[in-house]
Amino acid sequence: MATGVRFMIADDHPLFRGALKQALAGIGGDPEILEAGDFETARAIVAANDDLDLILLDLAMPGVSGLSGLVALRGIQAGVPVVIVSAHDDPETIRRALSLGASGFISKSSSMEHIRTAISTVLAGGIWSPEDIDLGVEADPEISDLIQRLQSLTPQQSRVLSMLAEGLLNKQIAYELGVSEATIKAHVSAVLQKLGVDSRTQAVIQLSKIGSEPLPTA
Repeated sequence: MATGVRFMIADDHPLFRGALKQALAGIGGDPEILEAGDFETARAIVAANDDLDLILLDLAMPGVSGLSGLVALRGIQAGVPVVIVSAHDDPETIRRALSLGASGFISKSSSMEHIRTAISTVLAGGIWSPEDIDLGVEADPEISDLIQRLQSLTPQQSRVLSMLAEGLLNKQIAYELGVSEATIKAHVSAVLQKLGVDSRTQAVIQLSKIGSEPLPTA
C-alpha cells in the first residue's frame, strides 16, 4: 500500500483509539492518523479534510448516538468510506449501517488481524461485514421505509438534515455551508418531501429513530 494514506479514528475511548492506530500501522505504508474523541471534533475534521481515505466511526460517543452520525459524516464527505467500529454488533445494527452507506462494520471484540483484514478490504474497494453473522432482512417496516427515504437524500440534503437535528436555523446552516438562505430553504423543503413529513421537527424525529441506541439482544 502506498504511503500518504490518511485515516480518521472517531472514538471516545483513548485506549481503543490506540488499539486501532496499532492495527492501522500494521497495514503498511506510513499512514497519517487523525483522532477525534467526540462527534463535534470528528465532524470538524471530516469537513476540513477532503482527502481522507477512510473513517473509522464508533456509534456511541459524546455528541451523537447511533447511526445518525454515519448519516451526518456521509453528508459531508460522501466519497470517503466509513467503517463502523462498535460493540453493538447485532445483525440489525450491522444491516442498517451498511444500508445507510457504511463500507464496513467491525465488532470491537475483533482481533487485531481481523481489523487489519477488514480495513484492507475496504481500502481496496470492498465491503466488509462479520462473516459469521446472518444479517437477515429488516423486520421493522417503518425502519425499512425510513432507510429507503434516507438513501434518497443527496449528500447536501443529508448534511442539512443533520444540522437541523443540531437545532440550527436556516440562516446558521447557510452560513456554515457558505450558501444562500434561499438555497437552504429549498434543501429543507426537499428533505421534508423525501422523508414524507410536514415539519423540521418531524424530520428530526425521523432521523432520531435510526440514531437511538440499539436495543440489547436476548
